[in-house]
Amino acid sequence: MVTGTTATGLLDRGTRLVTEDGEEIEVLALLGAGGQGEVYRVATWTGEKALKWYYPASATPRQRAIVRELVHRDFHDDRFLWPQAHVLPRDGSFGYLMELRPERFKGLPELFRRTLRTDTRALLRACLYTVEAYQALHMRGVAYRDISWGNLFFDPATGEVLVCDNDNAVVEGDVSGITGTMTFMAPELVRGDPGARPGTQSDLHSLAVLLFMLLMNHHPFQGRRELAVRCLDASAERRLYGHDPLFLFDPADDSNAPDPAEQSTVRATWAATAERLRELFRRVFTTGLRDPAARVRESEWRDALRAVLDAVVECAACGRQNMTEPGAAPPPRSCWGCGARVVLPPRLTVTTAAPAVEHHIRLGRAARVQAHHLPAEPARHDCSDGTLVAELTEHPERPGRFGLTNRSPRPWTATRSDGTLQPVAPGRTVPLRAGLELDFGSGAWAVVHAR
Repeated sequence: MVTGTTATGLLDRGTRLVTEDGEEIEVLALLGAGGQGEVYRVATWTGEKALKWYYPASATPRQRAIVRELVHRDFHDDRFLWPQAHVLPRDGSFGYLMELRPERFKGLPELFRRTLRTDTRALLRACLYTVEAYQALHMRGVAYRDISWGNLFFDPATGEVLVCDNDNAVVEGDVSGITGTMTFMAPELVRGDPGARPGTQSDLHSLAVLLFMLLMNHHPFQGRRELAVRCLDASAERRLYGHDPLFLFDPADDSNAPDPAEQSTVRATWAATAERLRELFRRVFTTGLRDPAARVRESEWRDALRAVLDAVVECAACGRQNMTEPGAAPPPRSCWGCGARVVLPPRLTVTTAAPAVEHHIRLGRAARVQAHHLPAEPARHDCSDGTLVAELTEHPERPGRFGLTNRSPRPWTATRSDGTLQPVAPGRTVPLRAGLELDFGSGAWAVVHAR
């Protein structure tokens, strides 16, 4: 029954619908529209939620079966706006309920238009969280099949992410009508190679394209060749992304390198990116284009992104955040913003509980040790305040004097360079000195190095 008359799209305000479980919902407002359908704000007995309602052409029996399977899978992960309830058909269509997206999460088009204020650390965290989100999906045997800029939202302040449009994710090996977004699709899918099907291997290519765009604000194949195309139609796109894809920074072929005048920003951003990440991009967009098995796995992205995030340093001259190379003796780097030489602060090497793995954290003004630094294989990386173990703090009465403050609930034991021991209770600070060792009381320990 329609109780409102204001047209908002396929559904009028006040339209009442019923879920498969018998719950009645009421349409409140249209939130947006996409290629498959429209999204509405709706009222339910548990509070307001979002409803995706398919266009009749997309409301196929196969799509309905996929939605019902995803709902019954009962996947709970706060990084996904997962289908929660199947909404029964009406007038040749149907839909599903999901949580509303909080306002702090922004779409990537705003990032690409440079209308968002964010920074290097937030973008690296967004990349890290995105990798782990899709890894969690893949570990459950589910392929997303349409990883692209349109399906990810992020908080520009914290880097937290939300993956939406999860109604195309299916169990690996199942058939779906969705093959992906052309500019993100694996080349074998664009070409339509015999036997090529969307799955976790093609997801890895799409994921790499998304990571490149997050960090570079540019597509990895859109260089001189794209600029030379007079009509960027479907045939031209199939050539650029499927039949003859060429990485902007392919070390063996520079014919698609960024144009120095038209595409100078991506050239500068690439130069400012840590070599550890550039090496992975080169591999996935050269060897990985020809051999899907050679694509970079989520675990490799995760380890590299965490290491580079821990090595971000503020420029002493202008304050801008710079990526440096993880480890003990990285090569000198000039600030991408002002050109001054980046001065490296002391380094904290955290050694995890067995098996022993080392993490190198540059102790700049924003340095923090998080709970994910302590185990060798953390279930999930989280840079929020709730997982804080230690942070660098400045002495309130002696500017320029720094220490590490215990933000964990357990006491530490500090060993000075002369061998004397010092207990560090929660909330207390130990002065920062080269040679200082810290026992975090969980099997993990750390040592401060001058560089």
